[in-house]
Amino acid sequence: MTEAPERASERSWPLWEVFVRGKRGLSHVHVGSLHAPDATLALRNARDVYTRRQEGVSIWVVRADDVTASSPTEKDSFFDPSADKIYRHPTFYDVPEDVEYL
Repeated sequence: MTEAPERASERSWPLWEVFVRGKRGLSHVHVGSLHAPDATLALRNARDVYTRRQEGVSIWVVRADDVTASSPTEKDSFFDPSADKIYRHPTFYDVPEDVEYL
């Protein structure tokens, strides 16, 4: 008796989102996606694909299934509450001149 063939979704590797921090950057930036069987291989593949010119100093890989995002169709109602919090605007704070990044 033969087993049923595997479904394509069971054979395929999961999708990983790749973030790279450049030598002059302060934060990681999303640079693309790739498929890999695990986090270790995703990290190595991301290094080979997205930092070929040695422009990165740090790489993050996040399984795409673990990313939760807001919906573009709900952007108005989702972000409206932040407009009510005027204390979040930088006009209420004095920034010292010697502060380079804020």
